[in-house]
Amino acid sequence: MDWKPETMSETPKFTVIDRRKFKAEEEQETQQTPQPETAPAPVEPSAGPRLVVTEPVTSAAPEAAAEPETEEMPPAPTAEESLKQKTAYDASAQRLEDLLRAQNPGVGAQPPVSFEHLVQQFYVSAMIQMGAGTQEGQRPHVDILGARNTIDLLGVLAEKTRGNLTEAEERTLETVLFEVRMAFLELTSMVSLQGVQPPTAPPPGKR
Repeated sequence: MDWKPETMSETPKFTVIDRRKFKAEEEQETQQTPQPETAPAPVEPSAGPRLVVTEPVTSAAPEAAAEPETEEMPPAPTAEESLKQKTAYDASAQRLEDLLRAQNPGVGAQPPVSFEHLVQQFYVSAMIQMGAGTQEGQRPHVDILGARNTIDLLGVLAEKTRGNLTEAEERTLETVLFEVRMAFLELTSMVSLQGVQPPTAPPPGKR
């Protein structure tokens, strides 16, 4: 509702104007007047969620995506390349041997490396990792995880060479593996006993 003064006098009079009537007349005129045809305004994309249609995924795709990426191995050397490398390696090792013998005439030639040397190397490494060889009066340095890894390597060696060893080689490997596993069991038993502390009584008033 709007109030409109009719005259300006000492006693002003006001007339009530009903705006609803005027509005109804304007709407009626608008409906009777033809509106020019206009092309619909393009619909602006909203910022809300939109439906995205993708191509169907085959069943093999998830499996391929789930596989971890592995580095490609270089091609294996050819027989000719391996032979040339082996010849050069032997010649270099012989030059080193001649140099050492020239500086130490009393030292004889080193025996060729055998399977027993490999097993012995693992045995020494495992025992040192478990604290063997520590000088008297010093606290032994124990690498229990490293020892377990070395013992497991011996186990892999025994598994992969089964049926391809001589009787002496197989006996050496089984004996060494038994010894290092026994030492590992004794060491872990001591660590467990030292790690368990007897329960202590709670202080008075805090039961």
